[in-house]
Amino acid sequence: MHTFQARDQFFPARERFADGAQYIAGRLTRGTSGQHHAVVDPATGEEVLGYELAGAKDVDAAVAAARAAFPGWAGASPGERSDAMHRFAAELSARAEDLARAETVQCGKPIKLSREFDVPGTIDNTAFFAGAARHLQGQSAGEYDGGDHTSYVRREAIGVVGSIAPWNYPLQMAAWKVLPAIAAGNTIVLKPSELTPLTSLMFAAAATAAGIPDGVVNVVTGAGREAGEHLVGHPDVAMTSFTGSTGVGKRVAEVATATVKRLHLELGGKAPFVVFDDADLESAVHGAVAGALINTGQDCTAATRAYVQRPLYEAFVAGVADLMATVRLGDPCDPATDLGPLISHAHRDRVAGFVERARSYARVVTGGEAPEHPGAYYRPTLITGAAQDSEVVQAEIFGPVLVVLPFDSDDEGIRLANDTPYGLAASAWTHDVFRAGRATREIKAGCVWVNDHIPILSEMPHGGYKASGYGKDMSAYSFEEYTQIKHVMFDNTAVARKDWHRTIFGDR
Repeated sequence: MHTFQARDQFFPARERFADGAQYIAGRLTRGTSGQHHAVVDPATGEEVLGYELAGAKDVDAAVAAARAAFPGWAGASPGERSDAMHRFAAELSARAEDLARAETVQCGKPIKLSREFDVPGTIDNTAFFAGAARHLQGQSAGEYDGGDHTSYVRREAIGVVGSIAPWNYPLQMAAWKVLPAIAAGNTIVLKPSELTPLTSLMFAAAATAAGIPDGVVNVVTGAGREAGEHLVGHPDVAMTSFTGSTGVGKRVAEVATATVKRLHLELGGKAPFVVFDDADLESAVHGAVAGALINTGQDCTAATRAYVQRPLYEAFVAGVADLMATVRLGDPCDPATDLGPLISHAHRDRVAGFVERARSYARVVTGGEAPEHPGAYYRPTLITGAAQDSEVVQAEIFGPVLVVLPFDSDDEGIRLANDTPYGLAASAWTHDVFRAGRATREIKAGCVWVNDHIPILSEMPHGGYKASGYGKDMSAYSFEEYTQIKHVMFDNTAVARKDWHRTIFGDR
């Protein structure tokens, strides 16, 4: 690894957030919890920004601001909301390089990933929802009982949404939470991870600069047990949306259920990567390495379990090991770097723990170690020989670790792919259209790619099966989460005594 660029020159976080790391009613403010927290660059271990965490008072203020802004924003026409969100997309475009640098500094994400994936994806999401704001669909009006009544459906905003986003994709997760909510006329209080708040705050500031009214988008940066639980349980919050681990998601559901909130959960994943014996080997090898290592494997849709039909198994393992060896670790601020650090030393140690325990029952083909460096780096790791019921196959590791297992029949490959508690994403690799069709039908996951792994689209939904949660991010399907459906019925007869009244009034 080479010399690392000075972070305050790459992105001046202290200068940008001198007024605090909370964004309430259109401005940055300081937290009132009395607890100091530091954003730490995981590539160097250096403090990027120190700030005061949000407490209950800050959550209350943000919810109050969102509640006050709700009637005006919900009452705006779809065209007015759409226009504001088109301006929002333009603001984000103008700030693209700033956003990319902030994302890299706080996450350790390679700058080329921030520039080419996170930021463009967020801008595209914003542009999509700017258009979608004008297309809130419902069943067409009609006389469904033969003529006595006319019925139609109203799709209405729910109210204040309280959302909690994770640290692995702070900017994109802010967008996935905020955009469908406000496009549908809701207002929102977002709690990003206290580890990575910078781009969420910048995202909210861009919304204000675009003319979205104060209070529509608020950000509280606090710890989960204090700020997060208070937000989820707040009586003025009508809906909770959470992305994170399945374990924390269960706690969020427990708190939200006490106040009968609508709940949207996008939880963990353990994506299978199923390679049939007619697949293109080179494509599968490259897809597996890219799919396993994106964002240093800190991705709930990352390829984590590769099942390879036995005729291709040995060649696949060798190809993946060779390609992993070419991946360049280095300064995330350097465009030549392929793989950055994990989010923290504690998380790196957690990932390393999975690998060390696996040595007793499996083979570590390559990687499996941290390089000599003060940052939270871990080498790309390939494991073979693990049993299907072993920890590295069943548990979400959330790091640059790929486990490869062989299978014989197509039935076995699909059965193994489905054999974990999770069901967020998967891929099937084959040239046979019938095999591909069967895999997409029978693999229980919210997204199944064929001959690729990872790409997402603003127009397509993202969400899972089983322990991976429920509800959809992105696409027009997300409006099902963020709107309330109301049936409206008009009498067309002007008759005082309806025919159905006889069930109450007898023969009178």
